[in-house]
Amino acid sequence: MRLSPSLLSADFARIEDEARSVLPGADRFHWDVMDGHFVPNLTFGPPVVNALRRRLEEPFDIHLMIDRPAEYARQFDVRPDDVIVFHVESADSPADSIASIREAGARVGVSLRPGTALDALAPLLDEISHVLVMSVEPGFGGQAFMPEALDRIRLLREMVGERKIEIAVDGGINVETIRPVVDAGAEIIIAGSAIFGKPDRHAAMRALRKAAGDAA
Repeated sequence: MRLSPSLLSADFARIEDEARSVLPGADRFHWDVMDGHFVPNLTFGPPVVNALRRRLEEPFDIHLMIDRPAEYARQFDVRPDDVIVFHVESADSPADSIASIREAGARVGVSLRPGTALDALAPLLDEISHVLVMSVEPGFGGQAFMPEALDRIRLLREMVGERKIEIAVDGGINVETIRPVVDAGAEIIIAGSAIFGKPDRHAAMRALRKAAGDAA
């Protein structure tokens, strides 16, 4: 299991300090990029993400919850192990989004809303290396975990088969929900308030890892 703290739950006024407060310990950093159209919230854009990309060594997972991922993906300064994730429900075609992400130099990830059938991913599985399963409705942090996500993770694991595609899960992750998520087949765990909402972030991460480490 790899742990990717979500900076959506960090203090935006001192975001670099917040990121460094979970080092060492964080395997990756998760960025929720929202445009106020695809989801009803506004967050980071390329200038903020790029500024931190120059100052942090850990890989980034850049989750584009925006209408036009193909237009904006290439504006991110990325490294080879960074992932840019687009939504199948976005206005741009998957082919255009995939091409733009590859042009930027990142690995390609795909996500979908909890209510979108996993069948929508089937035509894309040979083109991607990362799938982000949303266990809440995208748009805001601090939501409760949707238990039905567990079946989606298991089904997705079967769909992926022998392909080298990592499965990430985002939404409502805490010490109670992390074990069944890992049991179901998730490899990257994204947690926001369960880390940044705690007074001792390192203790919070250790608690998450301990809970996940008990998984079969």
